[in-house]
Amino acid sequence: MSILIDADTTFIVQGITGREAVNLTRECLDYGAGARIVGGVTPGRLGRDVHGVPVFDTVAQAVDHHGGPIDGSVVTVPPAFCKDAVLEALENGIGLVVVVTERIPRRDVAEMVEVAEQRGARIIGPNCLGIIVPDVIKMGGIGGPARDAAKAYRPGPVGVISRSGGMTTEMSSTLSAAGLGQSTAVSIGGDAIIGSTYAELMPLFEADPETRAIVIYTEPGGRMEAQLAAWVAENHSRLPIVAFMAGRFMDEMPGMSFGHAGTIVEGREDTAAEKIARLTAAGIQVAERIEDIPTLIQERL
Repeated sequence: MSILIDADTTFIVQGITGREAVNLTRECLDYGAGARIVGGVTPGRLGRDVHGVPVFDTVAQAVDHHGGPIDGSVVTVPPAFCKDAVLEALENGIGLVVVVTERIPRRDVAEMVEVAEQRGARIIGPNCLGIIVPDVIKMGGIGGPARDAAKAYRPGPVGVISRSGGMTTEMSSTLSAAGLGQSTAVSIGGDAIIGSTYAELMPLFEADPETRAIVIYTEPGGRMEAQLAAWVAENHSRLPIVAFMAGRFMDEMPGMSFGHAGTIVEGREDTAAEKIARLTAAGIQVAERIEDIPTLIQERL
């Protein structure tokens, strides 16, 4: 099993005729999801195709052409139009929206997330690379070209959640090299406001019988780690969790910016040291180095 997506997941690509989206579509097709990418949307481009995927002016046209509900959408449109694209997807019954676009205004993201919650849908991102179930399907640019994704990601028992798209692959590759594959890997995005946090994804991994442990990549800034620690303590999670905290140097260099838009340290609770203390208190082991993660996971399985 897996979380969020599987071999039967259908999805579209909004903004499919853009350069990044054309490459992303090719990568997903090559990885094995080709028959499940049921359309693309770019206003004014009706009748075209991208690598054999038909292009429509609207999401409604794509749904009508498919002849039934579509599970997901990958949104790659420019920041100014992203909110409208996401809302259009939600209004047409799409339940999973992966937002690749970065630099979206926070107010727009907040509105997108609120509408998704009202409709019982889920947003991954923004500013993320998407989701991958090794050897089955990838939704987004995660892992890069199919041949590279196949090297980095292997099927196995470890769920991976990361604020950094690149580090999702780095950690998964490290696990794979040690013989520890992944059940599902999710790049959740590095912005201050995102659609799905660690704590919000934990119940899905908890319910997946094939997931036996979790690895997370995190950074200073924000409250997601405190939420995760609280969730683990309150729900008595069955899953051992190993975390890697980047940007520890920021505690010694006040005012230094690091990484993503979400790494804004607004108070003591946002610092790396405080986050490590919270995670440790909840029974989450924090690795000193990424290469230590496989050993820590093996010890806790």
